[in-house]
Amino acid sequence: MTGRSSTVATSIPSGFLRAAVRAALPPLVLLVGAMQSGSAQTSPYERTYRQSKSAVEKALKELQPSTSGRLPTLEGFALAGDHPLNRYQRAYYQSTVQVSSTASGGSVVRVNTKVTAWYADSIPSRSAYQLLTSNGRLESDLLDQLTDLLATSPSAKIEDKGATLPTISAPMPRLPETGRTFSSSADVGLSAQQLADSKNATKPLDRKATSLQAEAASLEEVLKNQAYPKNLVAIKKSGTPVVATPSLSGKTLFLASAHDEFEMLDFNADWVHVRISGLSRGWIWRTSLEMPEGISDIPQPGANAKLVAADLFQVTREETAPFPGDWEPLRGKNVKIISVQKIQENEKGSGARAKLEFAKSLLDKNYADLAAKSQELAGVVLIFDSVDGGMIAATLPTVQQWKAGTLSDAALWHQCYFDPPETFNVAGPAGGQ
Repeated sequence: MTGRSSTVATSIPSGFLRAAVRAALPPLVLLVGAMQSGSAQTSPYERTYRQSKSAVEKALKELQPSTSGRLPTLEGFALAGDHPLNRYQRAYYQSTVQVSSTASGGSVVRVNTKVTAWYADSIPSRSAYQLLTSNGRLESDLLDQLTDLLATSPSAKIEDKGATLPTISAPMPRLPETGRTFSSSADVGLSAQQLADSKNATKPLDRKATSLQAEAASLEEVLKNQAYPKNLVAIKKSGTPVVATPSLSGKTLFLASAHDEFEMLDFNADWVHVRISGLSRGWIWRTSLEMPEGISDIPQPGANAKLVAADLFQVTREETAPFPGDWEPLRGKNVKIISVQKIQENEKGSGARAKLEFAKSLLDKNYADLAAKSQELAGVVLIFDSVDGGMIAATLPTVQQWKAGTLSDAALWHQCYFDPPETFNVAGPAGGQ
């Protein structure tokens, strides 16, 4: 893959770190100098610094990406409330920061963090985003980062010590009519002494600058010689599901953000097995990823795949009727039902992958009609009439998001209904296909 500048350790891929602590989410506006009234759930965490308010505010600007983001889990970040933490999904955090000056010229930093997550109730109408109480870990981590940054910031150190750079002053009167300089012997002696003193005063700074330059050059050399991992995959589009099993009906662990990177453990024609962190593993739809160099994002068709999806199936009937299943989003609602048959019943290439490709073409073709009838149609149903057939159902909002480009193909399928699910399971044997 090209165009990546981040350095990723093979033990814990940067994809998980970014998915866990940064954002792929709407950015938080860092509030410096003012707190939102009534937003605190608990007393804010605070820490006192000897640096001035301006120096602290400057450092906080560098830490702004760490003040909001998505959490892979609530365990360890929030306190359990009325419901168990494992009943929540899509957890996010947002921190506000207040900086105030102290009488001694230092500053006090207060951090308050909100944690929100989607509560999935057994009764769908009760499901909603809820505000949870942070256990203080996020606040402490942010203050620790600020402490480390202030300790290593050259500008903060200079301000803290009250140091000023020496000025070199050697007055040399100039004749207006000739532009030539003159001085008495006393003036010359005084100027030479001033120059000597100034030169001696700058020697420590020159030595420090030389040392820093040498250190920077050494770090650049280390980065240049560091081998970039060759087994990383990157997410193409935000909202891509990372699932527990290689199946379109598999449990979604979390939604990855664009450019997140993961270590690839194995892959097949449709799925890539990745390391999330430590012993945690997951699966990602192959076409949702940028594969390592030399491996195609889209698997090459096998020798038997001579026919494209459009040559394998045909639409036999279209009608508007109540949803013929027991899926909550469409239960009891009118949908457009499209019946599909194989052109050749014994065609071996008309498996799950071909069905999904044909289903995508039908969703794309029928979107305009669905949108025009949005007041009377809640979704679309595709029924494959064959021995190995099945049904795919999608709500109109899901199709709209997919058409708008905010949902990848993998995310589209994970929001659809499959009956039976195994009919559309495209998982295959592992290996470089």
